[in-house]
Amino acid sequence: MPKDPVPTVSHVDLARFMGDWYVIASIPTFLEKNAYNAVESYHLDSDGTIATTFSFHKGSFEGPQKIMKPRGWVRDASNAVWGMQFIWPIKAEYLIAYLNDEYTATIIARSARDYVWIMARTPELTPNEYHALVGQVGKMGYDPAKLQRVPQRWPPQGSPAAKATSD
Repeated sequence: MPKDPVPTVSHVDLARFMGDWYVIASIPTFLEKNAYNAVESYHLDSDGTIATTFSFHKGSFEGPQKIMKPRGWVRDASNAVWGMQFIWPIKAEYLIAYLNDEYTATIIARSARDYVWIMARTPELTPNEYHALVGQVGKMGYDPAKLQRVPQRWPPQGSPAAKATSD
């Protein structure tokens, strides 16, 4: 595995990046294994930190809903390098390594190449979009075979992520 830092995008417009992101695939942490309908939602607070809500159902679409509320903060002028704290005092590196021009698909990585997340503004990507993002993950030094698809199934009216964010 490469030990060099994962390159990040040159600039992130934080206001555009905020909102709901569906987790399409990941090399998951132990907390998110067997996640269904995983959604990460960001809100920029007045103090400059990022209120984050990560919600998913454990084990099945009908499984118990899990909600985590880590706090993020920007660590450089590009807005692409964040710190994220799920559990005090543990802080994690959070790198926006890919972001398309439309702000509809992103890859969040770590220099340790232990975890990675492919996320999108919609619960599904076309096969071509997905394979292109998997290719990007491989170029970053990850083993794409370790990626796990996150099952997503939403009713026609859309994601309840906004509700989870307001809870």
